[in-house]
Amino acid sequence: MKAIILVGGEGTRLRPLTYSVVKPMVPVANRPFIEHVILKLAAHGINDIVLAMGYKPDSIFAYFKDGAGAGIKLSYSLEEKPLGTAGAVKNAGAHVEDTFFVLNGDTFSDIDYTYMLAFHRRNRAKATIALSHVEDPTRFGVVETKEDGRVTAFIEKPARDKVTSHWINAGVYILEPSVLDCIPGNQFFMFEKGVFPPMLDRGERVFAYTSKSYWIDMGRPSQYHQLNCDVLRGLCSSPLYRVKDITIEQGCAVHPSAHITGPAVINGGCNIAEDATITGPAVIGRNCLIGKGASISNSVLWDDIIVGAGASITGSIIASGAKIEESTRLEDLTINQEAPSDPITKKI
Repeated sequence: MKAIILVGGEGTRLRPLTYSVVKPMVPVANRPFIEHVILKLAAHGINDIVLAMGYKPDSIFAYFKDGAGAGIKLSYSLEEKPLGTAGAVKNAGAHVEDTFFVLNGDTFSDIDYTYMLAFHRRNRAKATIALSHVEDPTRFGVVETKEDGRVTAFIEKPARDKVTSHWINAGVYILEPSVLDCIPGNQFFMFEKGVFPPMLDRGERVFAYTSKSYWIDMGRPSQYHQLNCDVLRGLCSSPLYRVKDITIEQGCAVHPSAHITGPAVINGGCNIAEDATITGPAVIGRNCLIGKGASISNSVLWDDIIVGAGASITGSIIASGAKIEESTRLEDLTINQEAPSDPITKKI
């Protein structure tokens, strides 16, 4: 079974966290986000995967090459210009011969792809759209359905007083190859506006697969922070992370007086100095130095970060290479790679 993952163009950067790492490669529990997604697909037998890419593909090439583990084949479809969700799939159409999945590359979910595929086939659908239930649907595309799941209407980002459903487009689709015929080549085109509504107008079989499984769009720093915490707490699943109170990788030096309370994952090469305190959920990337008496709580640190003696970091995200001066206090902040010397860039 094949899937196309839309890892996208320049718009997929996780602003304002970083301008040098594309969103698919930002670390979640110290592994690239997109690697979690790929292996979740493979766990359901979807192991022939096309990455539809535009912006800064080199880091993805370098990390994955032509595979992401035993039995997983990766192919790449490159965009010379932004093509939108549907346009990117059309651009990757040469890789498609049969029923296939499409995933937005900035969402993380526990949707059961096996059951979704069975639902698609049972309903003889031409397109099946996964729906997730959210409290506030005003930032998303709402989908209205009949009792049997057949889609009746799409409402894009409704005003609060116009909300008719809390079931939103989760960015996971199963499509028949004939859907590609509805998409013009080499043009910016969106499923949400240019493909699915006209399919309804033509009376084609478009169904919605509803799921109350974990789902998050990590398009904002606060959601990215939440995803890391949720993975560590076991609120969502990943083949790359086994829930454990404390994980300390090889090559770390932890002073006997340091105090670590899980859930916490600490990557290799870190140095945790005397009297330092790490309180989970906490993610510490590779080769970080946590100074004497420093305190880190409910935070995500990337690689090669220096936290000075007596510094305190709470509820924050720190991108690679940052240096936190001694006795600095940071709370609910995002520090990007562009301005490590001026760390306060935006509250989460």
